[in-house]
Amino acid sequence: MCGITGIYAFNLIGKINKIHVTNATMALEKRGPDFQDIYLDEWVGLGHRRLSIIDTSIIANQPMWDDTQRYCIVFNGEIFNFQELRQILIGKGISFRSQSDTEVLLHLYIHEKENCLSKLNGFFAFCVYDKQEQSFFIARDRFGIKPLLYVHDEDKFIFASEMKAVLQYGIDKELDYESLETYLQLNYIPAPYSIFKSVKKLLPGHYLTLKKREININSYYTIPDTEDKTITFDQAKLKFKDLLEKSVQRRLVADVPLGSFLSGGIDSSVITGIASRHKKNLHTFSIGFKDEKFFDETAYASLVAKHFNTEHTVFSLTNSDLYKHVNNILDYIDEPFADSSAINVYILSQETRKHATVALSGDGADELLAGYNKHAAFYRMIHGGLKENALNALSPLWKILPKSRNNVLTNKVRQFHRFAEGMKLAPQERYWRWAGFASEQEALSLLSKKSKTQLSEEKYNARKTKLLAQLSKNVSMREVLLTDTNLVLPNDMLTKVDLMSMANALEVRVPFLDYEVVNFIFSLPDDYKINHSIRKRVLQEAYRDMLPPALYKRPKKGFEVPLLKWFRYEMRPLIENDLLSRNYIEEQGIFHYPVVEKLKRQLFSNNPGDVHARIWGLIVFQWWYKKVNGS
Repeated sequence: MCGITGIYAFNLIGKINKIHVTNATMALEKRGPDFQDIYLDEWVGLGHRRLSIIDTSIIANQPMWDDTQRYCIVFNGEIFNFQELRQILIGKGISFRSQSDTEVLLHLYIHEKENCLSKLNGFFAFCVYDKQEQSFFIARDRFGIKPLLYVHDEDKFIFASEMKAVLQYGIDKELDYESLETYLQLNYIPAPYSIFKSVKKLLPGHYLTLKKREININSYYTIPDTEDKTITFDQAKLKFKDLLEKSVQRRLVADVPLGSFLSGGIDSSVITGIASRHKKNLHTFSIGFKDEKFFDETAYASLVAKHFNTEHTVFSLTNSDLYKHVNNILDYIDEPFADSSAINVYILSQETRKHATVALSGDGADELLAGYNKHAAFYRMIHGGLKENALNALSPLWKILPKSRNNVLTNKVRQFHRFAEGMKLAPQERYWRWAGFASEQEALSLLSKKSKTQLSEEKYNARKTKLLAQLSKNVSMREVLLTDTNLVLPNDMLTKVDLMSMANALEVRVPFLDYEVVNFIFSLPDDYKINHSIRKRVLQEAYRDMLPPALYKRPKKGFEVPLLKWFRYEMRPLIENDLLSRNYIEEQGIFHYPVVEKLKRQLFSNNPGDVHARIWGLIVFQWWYKKVNGS
């Protein structure tokens, strides 16, 4: 796991930017604290920061060249089947200097070119420089576990693992207002776009070639669109268990200490249970909240740890413990990204890193197997009945009752209100609304008149249409899960885990996102994943005999933080007198202050609803904006 960056200059103006390669590489220090090196020639610069995981010797450092000195690679990620690939290459007469997966990947690319991608089982973003052809080949893994940003203009091509490295090249920082409008709804910005017009993100499952200024982007992977209607549920459980077992085993290979995140939910408990069978004295880690019992899940995590006899560590935190990390997290975020559970992931990663360099995670199962409340809501919409009609009929009641995430009753009212709202919308609009925290109209109303003149609704709608392209008018659960896997998973969940774990030099591996597991899950009928009584059905039923029975009786909880209390107390001066103050908002000119003021009033009222998520989105943006513009 590492940080990578590079530049290809097209002319003398572009060549001047090569001086920034060292600073860009240094900006990725937290991703790779173990080693740094750069390569420079007349037109090209490459930089690498290393977090040593497999073959920790200096011979595995990067940038790495082949013996002919024609090909050079910078690579972020892990190839879990590199030993099998290595043996195949040795059989073809290729010799290796190191025991690293990087060298295997380099030689596989040399011999297979873009066809190598279909043979890789892992997560990655890498660039191979062909010095003879003067070309770049850049690729990103199938599901977007590892990030890759780039800039392409008339003078140069730049790429990097994070925006903070891209900014070192002195790029044009003009805001992309279509991205801003999307962000104000979703609290993140979906690829291929970023907050800047000049910066793009390579889509998951795609590769990019650059030669003589020409850039070509191609897809090498899409989730297969085939349903196996012959497989029985019992057969599906057995095959799923077999594939997941192999996936976890692949991800236990490391030359450094390895552990597992354990929240006490089904997903992480399954991964922990499988891993404990193959790794003695497995160390597990969980985070709890002393002051917020509604959010605390450590009792379940401890139960699972005892069940599998792991070496378990609980990081039990107070609200003040959580709050003291907020500034560091906001400082590290280099593009507006406002999933507040990033705070938890940051602290969990920081504490875990004191004991391990690699951690397994249960991420991905909810998106693949219908684990969220919105999936149950969609299922009820598709298979609606009297209950659903009753919830809709009571819409006026849900609208006036107090709503918040901070206790069981008000959270249930909040959910009923969102469900009733969604029932009134067409399926595609319903998905978009349930994916976010604000409607399009609410997001648009936040923008100032000046900002609205910069916004192209035509471009925004075209982007939205593309993001929702897999949803038909008669939306199915498969289409919802496919859209989640292509939209929410890479742009929110995986971005959060990568950014926060890498801020602490911790590698997180996600067994549910082995492509063989994903392909199989999407071949299953919808009712193997969700029905009226159970979500993640095949997962829960496959491992019912392995897990403690108490896990099946507990309510599902999100990985949330107590934002509302912070906003009302510790962060109130920051909100009222700084980031969201009238003076700063009007001086900045991006937002319409009367609407911001209305949100603040709701925040401090007895009926906050989901407004804390929108306020957090504004705080993250404002903090980022000040940092980027030096204000």
